[in-house]
Order: sequence, then structure tokens, then C-alpha cells
Amino acid sequence: MPQEAIRRVSIVTGGALGIGGATSRRLAARGDLVVLNDIDPAAAADKRAAIEAAGGVCETVIGDIVADEVVEAVTAAALRLGDGRIDVLVNNVGDFRPASRDFLHSTPEQWARLHELNLLHVFKLTHRVLPHMISHGAGAIVNNSTVEAFRGIPGHAVYSAYNAGVSAFTKSLAVDVGRHGVRVNAIAPDLADSQQTPAAAMLRDNDPSKIETSVPLGRFGHVDEYAKVIEFLTTDAASYVTGHTIPVDGGTLAASGWYLRSNRKGFTNFPRET
Repeated sequence: MPQEAIRRVSIVTGGALGIGGATSRRLAARGDLVVLNDIDPAAAADKRAAIEAAGGVCETVIGDIVADEVVEAVTAAALRLGDGRIDVLVNNVGDFRPASRDFLHSTPEQWARLHELNLLHVFKLTHRVLPHMISHGAGAIVNNSTVEAFRGIPGHAVYSAYNAGVSAFTKSLAVDVGRHGVRVNAIAPDLADSQQTPAAAMLRDNDPSKIETSVPLGRFGHVDEYAKVIEFLTTDAASYVTGHTIPVDGGTLAASGWYLRSNRKGFTNFPRET
């Protein structure tokens, strides 16, 4: 096959809705052959139909990516589409649920499920896909972490810990596999207006104009804004970027607890004064 005819084969887990859905669409739009994994059959079918209607190629694999058989099915689908080649892996799946009031009221069963949802599946699928990237001397892996891996979050200590693990794994794996032409990065989202975290639920009857007091850019992020960063990290434009977690957060980590006063006259680190 002529070099110009080779199309990238990309895997996106949780690829039907939210950030994952936007990522699947963007990668397919640039010409990638997309293997979309999701636990929601209807949402996956809708996303595949939309991608194909736009002229893209998408194959869906339905199931919980924490399951070994789903990891195998996703890998097999990608190898079939790519004739043995896998170019991009986006480990997008993650969730703060099952949640508890605080760590004291959490249970080992919750810890185990959060481990599967946020960290273990990243190990499993990466471990399965990586040999095929190494054999071709190229590949790009992007993991989905969270800003909560870098700051304290009340009531979600376990979720935060596992995502910190995602970012640490990203950094160390990048050092391991860089010599094989494989790059590994992550994004750390905050305040995404998505099906999982809709803006209405995050606001909870609060005045939308108050968003600017805690988010320097003054608004929630759109899922496509996160997907654009993922797309960038999988292109040649990022060919010398590896081992990093990129915050995509409207500036919340940079603010580090500083809030714009509601009268817009300066900042405070005492929220009651906003």
C-alpha cells in the first residue's frame, strides 16, 4: 500500500458521549479509522451513524472496558481495521462514581470499582495495544486524567488518587517507550459541560455569571475543546511532546484558590468575599 494511502487506526474508549464522543468525531473527520468502545449501545450506534454520515469510518465494540474480553475485542477490531497496525489509543473512560459522602463512609467495593474505572483499564488496554505500536515504531497514547489529580477534592479522595496514578503512569511509561517511537500524554479536564457533568447540575441554581469568579476564562469547557487537545497530542504537531499531563481547565489550576470578586475589583482567596 502506498504510504499516502495509509490511514491511522485509532481506539477511543468511552467514545460515544462527552469528551470521548467529541474525540471520536474529530479523529474520524481527519480520516482515522476509529474503533469506538462504549458501554451504551444506543449512544455508540448514534455516534457511529453520525461519523459515517459525515464520510468517516467507525467500528463499535460494546462493553465495559474493564472486562478482559472487551479489551480483547477492542484490540482485535483495531488490528482488523488496520491490518495489524494500531496508531492511536485514547484511554478516555473514567468516572467519579460510585461516590460516597466522604472517605470515612466509602467502602472497599467502591474503591475496587473506582480502581477499575479510572486506572486498571488504562493498564490493561495499553498493555495489550503497546506491542503493536512498538512493532511499527510509532504510536500515540492519550490518557484522560483530571485536575482533581493535582488538587484536593472533598468527598472523592479515592477517585483523585487513581487519577493521580494515571498521570504518574503517563509520565513513567513515556520514558519507557519513547525509544520505540511511542509517545504517551494525558489531559486533565475540569468543568466540562457534558452528559456526565452537565452545566445545569454543576451550577445547582447558582447564578451563571458567578462562574467567572472561580474560572479565569469565565465559563465551562465545551467537549470539543478537550477533544481538540487530544487530537493535537496524536498528531505530528506534537511529535516532540511526551510524558505530560496537559490541564484543559479554563485556568482553574493556575488560579489555585484565587477568586475574582463579584464586583470585578480585584481577587480574593476567601470565597465568602467574592
